[in-house]
Amino acid sequence: MSQPALLLAFDIVLLTTLLALALAAVLSPEPRRAVMLFIAFGLWLSLVWARLHAPDVALAEAAIGAGLGGALMLAAARRAARAAQRGTARRADDGAR
Repeated sequence: MSQPALLLAFDIVLLTTLLALALAAVLSPEPRRAVMLFIAFGLWLSLVWARLHAPDVALAEAAIGAGLGGALMLAAARRAARAAQRGTARRADDGAR
């Protein structure tokens, strides 16, 4: 196989995996799993930017998009889960009275 054919195959795998990660993140019913998939999507997208010869955008995507954005969304998902647990516990306490 020649080098351009290998690069084309790599690009196709990169694109299909990127689309699969995006779909999985959007369609995931569990918030924590969706955030993890979003982080993986951001890291994979940074590979796409690197492949497009944009290393500055790739580094920014990895650091800000996947790193900082993922950490903030993970903290928000954790807080939402705790709030939901507190709400369930309060409703159970109210029902016991």
